[in-house]
Amino acid sequence: MTLKTASLFGLIGTVLVTVLLVWDFILNVLNVGRGLVPAVVLFSSLIYAIGALSVAVFFFVFHKSQS
Repeated sequence: MTLKTASLFGLIGTVLVTVLLVWDFILNVLNVGRGLVPAVVLFSSLIYAIGALSVAVFFFVFHKSQS
């Protein structure tokens, strides 16, 4: 397995996790708006979504730099 292939697999995995965590954040925003969960849940959900997004961007840039 080459480094470019490994970075592509990492990119695919982190994109899937990022989509899942952003969807969870959106659901948490809606639930806070409805009063079903406390607002403090948004903080950790936002941190997870931003962290996953930053790793996905890293893998995208790393994959593009491999040639």
